[in-house]
Amino acid sequence: MKKMAVVFYIIAAVCVCYAVGIVMTKAAGTRFFMVWFGIAAMLVLGGIFFQKGIWYRMPQMYRIGLVGMIGTAVFFFVLVQGLILSGFHAKASENLSYIVVLGAQIKQNGPSIALARRLDAAAAYLEKNPDTLCVVSGGQGNNEPVSEAEGMYRYLTAKGIEAERIIKEDRSRNTFENLEFSRKLIPEQIEKVGIVTSNFHVYRAVQLSKLHGFLDAEGIGAGSGMYFLPNNMLREFFGVVKDWIFNGMMLW
Repeated sequence: MKKMAVVFYIIAAVCVCYAVGIVMTKAAGTRFFMVWFGIAAMLVLGGIFFQKGIWYRMPQMYRIGLVGMIGTAVFFFVLVQGLILSGFHAKASENLSYIVVLGAQIKQNGPSIALARRLDAAAAYLEKNPDTLCVVSGGQGNNEPVSEAEGMYRYLTAKGIEAERIIKEDRSRNTFENLEFSRKLIPEQIEKVGIVTSNFHVYRAVQLSKLHGFLDAEGIGAGSGMYFLPNNMLREFFGVVKDWIFNGMMLW
């Protein structure tokens, strides 16, 4: 019992250290990292359950039920993580008519690291495919100096992408709206586009694009960095679940 409690406490400490590390980088665009403190708190409670012997004093039926619930949750979590991983190395076809770059945080000095990586991937594709047009999609948040679309437009033109090839969509606030509003800027008959986003976000973005008429969308994944990957993958799990339940996104 005590060994199990120690394991719980160690994992909880790792979660706290990871969250503190995210804060210290000053690179987090959201407060999602707070969830790691919540996970640590639950692990500490679990450790107390084992340390005090509460678990073994519970009726067997309750323990079986709880183990079953946890097992089901873990199975679903692993399944969704597998789906997310399936989009990590997505590579779109050449000479697409349009690509859509999904927004991320714009800071006072320009795109965040995550957004810069997406834009670099988009610029590389546009340079190789000179007839492709690009929709940059993202509105302006309360902590952003300009809309994400405007910031992306400036970044791409500074890298030598012709301004006339870039179309700005500057109203969206989330991935669903990115694709909904971008769809209105692309001819209706176009069903095959490239969706440029972070590698962990490709799966959900492509699945959501099907709801908006991009029936043959292809992902273009940008790197996201190893340190933030656990945080991004956990956050993306909740994003997939949200869009599956509330927006009718198909899991496959």
